[in-house]
Amino acid sequence: MSAKTDAIIVVDFGGQYAHLIGRRIRDFNVYSEIVPYDVLSDEIAGLRERFLVKGIILSGGPSSVYKEDTVEKVNQIFDLGLPILGICYGHQLIAHVSGGKVKAAAKKEYGITIATIDRPLGVLRGLNKREKVWMSHSDTVYSVPPEYLVLAHTENCPVAALKHREKPIFGLQWHPEVTHTENGEKMLRNFIFEVCGCRANWRMGDFVKNSVKEIRQQSRGKKCIIALSGGIDSSVATALAAKAIGKRLTAVFVDHGFMREGEPEFVRKTFGKMGINFISVDARKRFLLRLKGVTDPEEKRKIIGEEFIKVFEEIARKVGADYLIQGTIYPDRIESGFRRRSEKIKTHHNVAGLPTKMEFKGIIEPLRDLYKDEVRKVAEKLKLPQAIVRRQPFPGPGLAVRITGEITPEKIKIVKTSDRIVREEIERSGLKDRLWQYFAVLTETKSTGVKGDARAYGYTVAIRAVESREAMTANFARIPYEVLERISTRITNENPGVTRVVYDITHKPPATIEWE
Repeated sequence: MSAKTDAIIVVDFGGQYAHLIGRRIRDFNVYSEIVPYDVLSDEIAGLRERFLVKGIILSGGPSSVYKEDTVEKVNQIFDLGLPILGICYGHQLIAHVSGGKVKAAAKKEYGITIATIDRPLGVLRGLNKREKVWMSHSDTVYSVPPEYLVLAHTENCPVAALKHREKPIFGLQWHPEVTHTENGEKMLRNFIFEVCGCRANWRMGDFVKNSVKEIRQQSRGKKCIIALSGGIDSSVATALAAKAIGKRLTAVFVDHGFMREGEPEFVRKTFGKMGINFISVDARKRFLLRLKGVTDPEEKRKIIGEEFIKVFEEIARKVGADYLIQGTIYPDRIESGFRRRSEKIKTHHNVAGLPTKMEFKGIIEPLRDLYKDEVRKVAEKLKLPQAIVRRQPFPGPGLAVRITGEITPEKIKIVKTSDRIVREEIERSGLKDRLWQYFAVLTETKSTGVKGDARAYGYTVAIRAVESREAMTANFARIPYEVLERISTRITNENPGVTRVVYDITHKPPATIEWE
């Protein structure tokens, strides 16, 4: 038996869920590594020296296989003689380079689709005749060459799954890594263990130890400041940095005016007594002034990112810090389109929202490859307060991205009150522990209402509550009507400027969790 750890390589063609595939593989205690498609040969050679590579998964991607020359690169993968699973774009790629027919779909498929399993072989072993799967594609495989079998179809997709007749090569048009595909986990398990023959012989290493060592190396003995919001990500990054560099660290909390009610006080109280250098900056006026008249959500995020950096640079000059540490996690980076072929979904203020020129010698991101649930595990190892460990995610730009349109003092007051009501009623109802996030969004939509027997014309508040494992995908939560009724009644009663409350019943995808 080999002493090397078994591994699956995920070839990233720019799909939003390439790293979600990698996460799902690690959930089975099998090591996974994400490899950009354009540096494939060197990466795979290096990995095979350290790991026993047992299979390859080709990710989805935003491109069309018939618009670019990918044959040579994919043939490199075929030449390795390893089992292959193509997902979405990867599925189309296998068909295309083998001589199949791929073209723009007559009817595109986005969201839940019913697939008919014609041949339950390989990755589809043990599945039902009809399976609920999640699709997101505008191109379709219409035919395959003689050496391939069609394993499944949908109403609009004649080749929804395929298999080479002799080799362990499979393709799925749907996304098994997304939770909306009901038996997606079983499909991945079939590929990893039945097709590739992997052993579950990988465990996450001592992340805390390795991260502390990395922060020390990257900071090079210099002073650092860390952007501290009080959320789980920045709190964990702060705790790691404090372990790594001690008194050379200064934690900076910037109150930009878009925090939840009571949040600034909570952060000051919690971190002010942790024995670290802590600075709180009241920047409410300057942020509001910079955002005056701005309505575009991407522009808001960029302005907030720029203003954050200006504040951090001012503090860095005062304390003599050379490096900025951030709690950026992987979903922040993938949604900001950090890879060349990745589509940008939205700019995160701490990734693509950062200005191109900064005074810092470098930015250190110890959590950059982790997902939110993994960050929580690190927080528990670090013995952070449960109030932080179990805290629901909150965007760095805060309530500024939960106000559509221009930000004004009136709107900030409305969304803060509405957010507090949502949190109070959800937590009072005992629903908190099964929800990933729950919050209020102040929309630009106005509508007519009746208050005190008189006509009122006010804002519409949208309520968002979702269930998720890692925020890359999410389901809207089925909140009991009586809870929604209490929330609606309180919001319209306690906000004179609100006449209507609606509930968001959209999954991610196609929506994102946040509105902006």
